[in-house]
Amino acid sequence: MKIYIDLLLFEIVLRRLSIIQLISYFGAWFSNVAIYTLLIQLQVSAEVVAFVAMLNFLAGVIQAPFSGPIIDRIRARELMLFLIFVEIIATAALVFVIELSDLHLLYFLIFVKMAAASFYFTTEMSLLPKILHGDKLQKANELHSIIWSLSYTLGMAISGFVVYWLGIKTAFLLDAFMFVLAFFLLYNLDFKDEILHIKENLFAMMKDTFSYLKVNPKALHLMLIHSFVGLTAFDALVALMVDKYYASIIATSLALGLLHSARAVGLVIGPVVLGKWINNRRLIYVFIGQGLAIWIWAYVMHSFYLSLLASIIVGFFTTTLWSYSYTLLQKNIEQKYYGRIVAYNDMLFLSAAAFTSYMIGYLTTVDYSFENIAFFMGLGFIIGAVYYNFILKKEKIDEI
Repeated sequence: MKIYIDLLLFEIVLRRLSIIQLISYFGAWFSNVAIYTLLIQLQVSAEVVAFVAMLNFLAGVIQAPFSGPIIDRIRARELMLFLIFVEIIATAALVFVIELSDLHLLYFLIFVKMAAASFYFTTEMSLLPKILHGDKLQKANELHSIIWSLSYTLGMAISGFVVYWLGIKTAFLLDAFMFVLAFFLLYNLDFKDEILHIKENLFAMMKDTFSYLKVNPKALHLMLIHSFVGLTAFDALVALMVDKYYASIIATSLALGLLHSARAVGLVIGPVVLGKWINNRRLIYVFIGQGLAIWIWAYVMHSFYLSLLASIIVGFFTTTLWSYSYTLLQKNIEQKYYGRIVAYNDMLFLSAAAFTSYMIGYLTTVDYSFENIAFFMGLGFIIGAVYYNFILKKEKIDEI
């Protein structure tokens, strides 16, 4: 952990961005637990739960072709401030969702909120390679994952009790308040952000990006590798599991919070243990470990307490898989294309997550067990390991 602490001490901009990230991500889980608790209380179908989970990722997929060129043209600070403001409004407006007739409003607000969140994330991940390089960039990506995991752990654990004791509306308002704090922290941060003077219009930039990917296939391969992490989009599956298996022994909001926070414990521990060990070749074993962990979870899923333990194992590999594959992509592309390539990378990742959420709902409706659904998710990572092994033999991938 000393490496990450030193990085935060000496990199002022990264330190402030990390604090903003911690605050905003921490609050986001209040809304997450509140939304799924509300859906279960309204007794919606499995398809609705899965559709809501899919909406969390769909917005990022739709906007990705346009967000990259915009990021490469606009200063990051101004764009990020605007996006946080949109998140404040969309989050606070969730208090108006009360009954089944308000579902369309819920869909719209989730779409807008997650579109802004996805755009913000892509902007920040495009900024990091401009201010950090080499090992610092890798550690910054790992730090981003650790902070996400830490806020996930605390947010999920606390939000379950907040929703249980204070109610759904209070959780939404607390989330909005967290974004207000993040807005003012970013507003007072000043940093140099080099703007590329690009003369091409939006569509010319998109065409240029596709041309770049055509002559640099390893970038596309690495984008596809990173997208496999989208198979860990478990939100819909966890909500359905709670409703079917655990609702009779523990309150819905508490079960949701505890299951997600248990997984987040693994997310925090993973990069600390694997950070110095991981390299290009060993990433294959992380893929395999992720698949096996999900199979263990599938086997013990019927038991709430065993599921908590298995969730820790599932989370253990995810952060390293996400951060290392992301850094590999950043390392193997030209600076001119940071914004656009990162945007398309996020589009593929979010597409995989949206597809996973949709398939959870679909397979549930055709009577697949939750255990079998989790088995298919684990199998996806074994396939990912085979594919990555093929890429290592075919392409020259720069070491981080």
